[in-house]
Amino acid sequence: MNYFEKQENTLRCRLNGETIMIIPWGKNSLRVVASLMSPPLLPDWALLEPSKELLPNIIIEENQAFISMGKLLITVQKKVWPDRLELSFYRIGVDGQKQLLFSERDSGGALHLKARKYTPHTGGDFKINMFFESQPDEHLYGMGQYQQDFLDLKNCNLELAQRNSQASVPFMLSSFGYGFLWHNPSIGKVSFGSNYTEWFSENTKQIDYWVTAGETPTEILAEYADATGHVPMMPEYGLGFWQCKLRYWNQEQLLNVAHEYKKRGIPIDVIVCDFFHWPFMGDFRFDEEFFPNPQAMINELEEMKIKLMVSVWPQIDLRSENFSEMNEQGLLVHTERGVNIQMRFGGESVFFDATNPEARKYVWQKCKKNYYDKGIKIFWLDEAEPEFAAYDFDNYRYHIGAATQVSNIYPQALSRAFFEGMAAEGQNMIVNLTRCAWAGSQRYGALVWSGDIHSNFETFRRQLCAGLNMGIAGIPWWTTDIGGFHGGNLNDPFFRELLIRWFQWGCFCPVMRLHGDRQPSVSIQRKDGSSALFSGADNEVWSFGEEAYKILVKYIRLREKLRPYIRRLMQNAHETGAPVMRPMFFDFPSDSRCWELKDQYMFGSGILVAPVMEAGAVSRAVYLPSGTEWIEGNSGINFTGGITINIDAPLDRIPFFIRSGFQELICLLNAESNLRPAE
Repeated sequence: MNYFEKQENTLRCRLNGETIMIIPWGKNSLRVVASLMSPPLLPDWALLEPSKELLPNIIIEENQAFISMGKLLITVQKKVWPDRLELSFYRIGVDGQKQLLFSERDSGGALHLKARKYTPHTGGDFKINMFFESQPDEHLYGMGQYQQDFLDLKNCNLELAQRNSQASVPFMLSSFGYGFLWHNPSIGKVSFGSNYTEWFSENTKQIDYWVTAGETPTEILAEYADATGHVPMMPEYGLGFWQCKLRYWNQEQLLNVAHEYKKRGIPIDVIVCDFFHWPFMGDFRFDEEFFPNPQAMINELEEMKIKLMVSVWPQIDLRSENFSEMNEQGLLVHTERGVNIQMRFGGESVFFDATNPEARKYVWQKCKKNYYDKGIKIFWLDEAEPEFAAYDFDNYRYHIGAATQVSNIYPQALSRAFFEGMAAEGQNMIVNLTRCAWAGSQRYGALVWSGDIHSNFETFRRQLCAGLNMGIAGIPWWTTDIGGFHGGNLNDPFFRELLIRWFQWGCFCPVMRLHGDRQPSVSIQRKDGSSALFSGADNEVWSFGEEAYKILVKYIRLREKLRPYIRRLMQNAHETGAPVMRPMFFDFPSDSRCWELKDQYMFGSGILVAPVMEAGAVSRAVYLPSGTEWIEGNSGINFTGGITINIDAPLDRIPFFIRSGFQELICLLNAESNLRPAE
């Protein structure tokens, strides 16, 4: 029997009703698609169309076949007892030797285990389990943003689902020299166990994944960016400081804050008008009572050279002026059972269906008329998971399918709606803040922040692992609510310490943005006596006492000094897919210590950052990688790499080090100017 066949540039394998297609998808990459009792499909969930010029090497023998593309080789062997097709993956070195990267799980002899398990839904598609052999000494990174204190994901179990503060981006990078994308937006899970790796899909039509091989993390992420899309170039206003709070509830308050920053001479690039500046969710416009002249407000901010970002939620309140029309046109997410209410916050609402091209156009046209045409060029796409009141994914259906099959792609589609609308207007440097992402979101200008997290040191530490893994998952633009979102009282000395430490770290994040629901909150009344949504306490740099003020302003000024360097980092991210903030191993892959460090990182290739993330700490240990010299950015002291040092870190100081060879940074950040307190 002929199990293997070459069709143009594709290796096609068949056995027992299953078809496996292996297709070149990059100069060192291959895509594997497998289906049972139907021909495989090639959906474009995240992967872009590959070059037609990719020519793999395909060799077919009686009971095995080989397909290679650049540095990646896949072998397919026909095995017996039980009959099966078994795939193995190798990296081909410059000397032509092959190194095993990973392989499908074998049958376990008499156990008759399957590597590819299709469990049918009655009358429908499948639950799918995909098993690979595990290498106990392998390190794994990426997968998006999870609220846990793990950078290395080996032995972690991860839910493949979107939630507030969780962004499932199913691409992982291995210390063995490969990248793996689970190209499937269905709800599921992955277990990176010591005995095997298991990918699980709750409801899908087929198996679909993409693999690339490379000598370094830099090479692997460049190939992944080529396959799923490059982030745009960050506009200039993305390089500086962004001011935000929950929430500036009227036009006068927002303008007063902007004027105060200018009066104090504190650099600011963006100020944010948060949620419920609208009458009802889904109206996509300013509330006339609180924002009587938005055009004048935008013009006044422009005169101060401050960009206004506005919050846009994807919920449509049942009272919204747009609900009936959107409902009649089928532009809303459908509830399968029960009352058609998908969230209850500030009203009863449902989500618009961002997977529907017509819904994307409808919402963009509303936002264009009421925001973009007035001069607003940056949007805050909140609730982007979407945040269902209950994450009962089996109870929702989208234009493109059941939520259990496709829900994880929603945040990508939401970013796409605004990106395509803005691009059609001729804007070419597009960034929009969003609370979630999936593979490919980066090409739609998605700047992800880590959601509604709590204000404590434990949560603070988790954000560093989350941000580093987001960068490895191909999302180079990432940030947090500096100080956390929930539970920060501006009069609490413990919170002030946390805020200072977080703010220092924010200076060395891709985007530096202050936000949070500070306590005590403030009640807001309408003219008719009814209640409007509350506002949090003040959240400006002068809101936390004189000691904090001097330190916070110092780091805003440091951010300004770093602007030329950050601009180059953004250019590099745009061109190569390299993260702006990255784990130590990204720049030092041959230093084994760097694969284990989770509490320090590189901000580009030139700055090592060691944030203080323990309450009361005034010093910390820092490992300086070997093979280079380092200059401590606060003191100007020189160190030779390959050692661990204990560095002083009083409250006004975050330890950071300049790598030798980055002379412009050394000149820019001379110790005297950096240590001078704010005036």
